[in-house]
Amino acid sequence: MKHQEEKKEQDMILSESADGIDRRGFLKCMAWAGTGLVWTMSAGVASSSVLARTGKKAANASFSFVQISDSHIGFDKPANTDVSATLQAAIARIQALPHKPDFILHTGDLTHLSKPTEFDALDQLLKSTGVDVVYVPGEHDVIDNGRQFLERYGQTPDGGRKKGSGWFSFDHSGVHFVGLVNVTDLKPGGMGNLGHEQLEWLEDDLKAKSSSTPLVVFAHVPLWAVYPQWGWGTDDSAQALAYMKRFGSVTVLNGHIHQIMQKVEGNVSFHTAMSTAFPQPAPGSAPAPGPMKVPAEKLRDVLGIADVNYIKGEHHLAIVSSTLSGAAAASQMVSSEAHQDTASAAHSEAPASVKIDNFSFSPTPLRVQPGTTITWTNHDDIPHNVESTRKIFSSPVLDTNQTFKFTFKEAGEYPYFCKLHPRMTGKVIAG
Repeated sequence: MKHQEEKKEQDMILSESADGIDRRGFLKCMAWAGTGLVWTMSAGVASSSVLARTGKKAANASFSFVQISDSHIGFDKPANTDVSATLQAAIARIQALPHKPDFILHTGDLTHLSKPTEFDALDQLLKSTGVDVVYVPGEHDVIDNGRQFLERYGQTPDGGRKKGSGWFSFDHSGVHFVGLVNVTDLKPGGMGNLGHEQLEWLEDDLKAKSSSTPLVVFAHVPLWAVYPQWGWGTDDSAQALAYMKRFGSVTVLNGHIHQIMQKVEGNVSFHTAMSTAFPQPAPGSAPAPGPMKVPAEKLRDVLGIADVNYIKGEHHLAIVSSTLSGAAAASQMVSSEAHQDTASAAHSEAPASVKIDNFSFSPTPLRVQPGTTITWTNHDDIPHNVESTRKIFSSPVLDTNQTFKFTFKEAGEYPYFCKLHPRMTGKVIAG
C-alpha cells in the first residue's frame, strides 16, 4: 500500500496528445502542490532532487531570487477566506530561507479586483520581507486597464520606466531578466496575448545580448500551451520564443494556473508556480478552471513558493519549489463545490437571463425578441465581465452574485466574451 501511494505521488510524463498539454520534449506535472524539488538547468536539460535532500542554497550559487505568484489579495471565497494569512505564511518561508534572496519576482494576480485597498494590503505585507519585489501584472491586476498597477510598479529595478502596459528588462549578475505582459488586449476565444508592439520591443531588447547570456523570462500566463481549452497559454508566444532560440540558457517562469508544471523544449525550460491563495484543478480534470476548495488543514499543502539559484559560469538555474506547510505533494484533490454540472440549472432560469458559471456563459446562444432585457449573473468565485465583440455593450467586472443588464432593442446577432478570460464566449440572437 505504501509503495502504491508513493507511486501515485510521482510526477507524470505525458506523451504528445491532441489536447495540447504536451508538445516536443516532455511535460512534468507535479500534481497541485508538488513535492519540494530542486530543478537544475544546463543547456536546456533539467534534472531534479528532492527538497528535503538539499535544504540549502545550491553550491557555488552566485545569487538567488524567489518567485511567488497569484496572491489574489481581496479574495474571500470558500477556497481560502484569508489569503493575507497564506501570503504571510509564504513570507515566513522566505524569511526562513538559509540565504537572503536578492529579490522577489511576483508573476501576477497580486490582487483580486485591482482595488487600491488590495494593492495597499499587498505592499504592506511584502515590505516585511526586507527584499525588493519585481512585478508583472495578471489579468486581475488590470481590471482598471492597469492604471493602479503602473502607478505603483511602473519603475524598473534599474530606475527606468516600464514600456507599454508594463513590459521591461534588466540585468542582474550576468543574467538578463525580461518581464512580459500577456494579460491585456485579449481577443475573444483566445488565450494570453503579447501583441505586435511588445514583440517588436522584445526582438530589439534581445538583439544586444550575447547568445551566451542566460535569460530569465517571466510573465503571468504560461508562454506555452499548457491547456488551450482553458485559455492556459499565449496565442503569440511562438514568435517571442523564436527570438530566444539562439540563447543557450532560457528559463521561463509563469503563474496563472496555480500549480507546478515543468517542460523542457530545446534550450528553454518552462516552470509554472503555485499560488499563495488557492489551488486550481489539473488540466482537464474538472469542467472548468477556478478556485478549488480543499479541507482547511490541507490548504497550505497546495500553496507555495519557488526559490531560484543561479550558478555563475555554468548557467545553471536551480528551482526549489516548496509548499507553505513543507508537506509532500498530495496525490488527490477535493473537487471544488463550484465545479458542478450546471446544464440543467441553465434551463430552469428565466429565459432572459444568462448564468456565468464554470467559466462559461449559459445558455448560448440565447434567442430573444427585440426589446428584451437580459440579465447576466456571475455564479463563479472568480470575477468575469460581459464584453460585446462589436463594442455595443460592456459590463463592469462582476464579482460573485453580481449582475449586469442590457436591453437588445434591435434585431441581430450579438457575440460577446469575457475580457478577463477570453476563452469564455457567448451570443445573443434578437429576432
